[in-house]
Amino acid sequence: MRENRVIHLEKNVDIKDPIMIVGLPGVGHVGKLVAEHLVEELTSIKLIEIYSPHFPPQILVDENSEIRMVNNEIYVCKAEKHDLLILIGDHQSNTTNGHYELCGLYLDLAEEMGVKTIYTLGGFPTGQLTHIDEVLGAVSRAEMKSRLEEIGVQFKPNEPGGGIVGASGLMLGLCKLRGIDAACLMGMTSGYIVDPKSAQSLLKVICKLFDLDIDAGPLEERAKEMEKIVARLKEYEQQQQQQSQIMPEIGTGEEDLRYIG
Repeated sequence: MRENRVIHLEKNVDIKDPIMIVGLPGVGHVGKLVAEHLVEELTSIKLIEIYSPHFPPQILVDENSEIRMVNNEIYVCKAEKHDLLILIGDHQSNTTNGHYELCGLYLDLAEEMGVKTIYTLGGFPTGQLTHIDEVLGAVSRAEMKSRLEEIGVQFKPNEPGGGIVGASGLMLGLCKLRGIDAACLMGMTSGYIVDPKSAQSLLKVICKLFDLDIDAGPLEERAKEMEKIVARLKEYEQQQQQQSQIMPEIGTGEEDLRYIG
């Protein structure tokens, strides 16, 4: 496959004043967890499958040993005031050029379906295993801030300090060039592990934003399991710090946990 391939599965779906939500894999998989949960809990129809040579050379195998190509998908979910077009999937691009190409493609599809506002979802890495129940925001237009602040989104000058990398940030920039209102909403996460607890914080904001009543139970169960892992990581970190105090020549005890999945 040399080019991106877009497969339209449903062509006769009535879409009402749509808003797009983007939740692709990223830091802590926070945005991905929230977007997938919305698709599962709301009445949803899969509209589009996207295949790309910019995705990793990989297939996935199901419980029956049947394979499928990795892809990204767009669903339409019925909501009270706006239909939600939700972009979820297996991967972001492997390359910088691919990021620009795919994000441009996502926006082309959004504009074809009448989208005028886009929210990208992600995680903001804190480097700390202690959970912070906070959602950080960035917007393409300052006028968007007041509504988001009303529902609890925090805006901090010059944060994130290093910018927003990947599809969540790039789509905001491309939206601004196209005149599409856009905001990135980021749950605070350690950046070391998949973080359903941070996803819960972000889901609360999304429910307020779109007046949704969604059961967070599945995310809560996953969060409880992840808390056990975090507790073990903290214990390990404390042991390393204690060891470094006893045997300082071994090291500082500040272990890099970024590769713990």
